[in-house]
Amino acid sequence: MLYFSLAKLLASPLASLMTVAVIGISIALPTASYVLLANAQTASSDWDANARISLYLNDLSSADADALLGQVQAQSGIAGVAYLSPDKALEEFREISGFGDALDALDNNPLPGVIVVEPQAGLSAERLQALADSLNRLDGVDLAQLDVEWVKRLHAILRIIRRSVTALAALLSLAVLLVVGNTIRLDILNRRAEIEVTKLIGATDGFIRRPFLYGGIWYGLLGGALALVLSGTTLLLLREPVAQLASLYGSAFRLRMFDWQLAVLVLGGGATLGWLGSWLAVGRHLKRIEPR
Repeated sequence: MLYFSLAKLLASPLASLMTVAVIGISIALPTASYVLLANAQTASSDWDANARISLYLNDLSSADADALLGQVQAQSGIAGVAYLSPDKALEEFREISGFGDALDALDNNPLPGVIVVEPQAGLSAERLQALADSLNRLDGVDLAQLDVEWVKRLHAILRIIRRSVTALAALLSLAVLLVVGNTIRLDILNRRAEIEVTKLIGATDGFIRRPFLYGGIWYGLLGGALALVLSGTTLLLLREPVAQLASLYGSAFRLRMFDWQLAVLVLGGGATLGWLGSWLAVGRHLKRIEPR
């Protein structure tokens, strides 16, 4: 009966294709959005790992700076530290700014020594801020600077997008239920006479219901397969532009495709939605058909 229901779909290819196309597009939108969101979260985690804390020091001697460097290294949550002396800082600023002649006119070096702290990977923005506050209280530190506001804004944006994708998936799942339910309803009405004859010869509602349920499963399964094709094509089209954009920022980030687990989830979810939409339609309309 499973193959019989598939044969019924293939008997009217144009109508079945239109239904499958609507289901496929409805499932492809949240699928592609979810994969893009997962890629954005991966990229943001890499940016979090690149967070740095700059400790601007008071006018310290080399010995005091080395002692402070040891205190900073002893703090928890730190992966590495590097000391930038005032002379080295001035040299780098001279190379970057191009104001060499103006700097030569200065009587003293105005730049302080800097300790660049690399936090451990995976620390949250709140933990990074707490670490910066702790380092700022060390003797000899004039200012501990941590720029994580943009990271907080990025995480807030990602949370909004995540909820939007969830809402979109819920709405489009409802659309799939309605599409499958309406398609099955029309199929029931077109086969009304056949159902009446089947009931006359003693067929149960469960027997009559089964091919319609299988038909809903086929609609959902084929729609899920089409959704994978559409979302995969979309991601492939975006892969090269994303790589070019990442290279402009000096990143090796590459857009990742969906894995087999997501593919199974999409196919299983499509089949489940098709079955549920068919079950709701059959349960409502089959009872109204009785032999006269």
